[in-house]
Amino acid sequence: MPKKIDAELRSRAVRLVTEHQQEYPSLTAACLAVSRQLGIGQESVRRWVRQAQVDSGQREGVTSSEAEQIRKLKAENRRLREDVAVLKAATAFFAGELDPRSR
Repeated sequence: MPKKIDAELRSRAVRLVTEHQQEYPSLTAACLAVSRQLGIGQESVRRWVRQAQVDSGQREGVTSSEAEQIRKLKAENRRLREDVAVLKAATAFFAGELDPRSR
């Protein structure tokens, strides 16, 4: 299970990369420097920065709020499909019980 990173540390890492990105030749180099400074994985910092860029409209992609909404809708869809499957089974059972040919 991945470890949870404090939201404050995450926002600090994103802020540091954003503020000092021009000092490095690439976004990857800036993320590497900040990740070493804070003791966090480089790929995590890079993903956080990219997501922050998407959320602020600087980069195309699915925003955090949209991703959360999609996740909730998928979970609801899964629950509803399970409910429909149970109702279909119950309908088939009760239809068989009420069928006069089965008596």
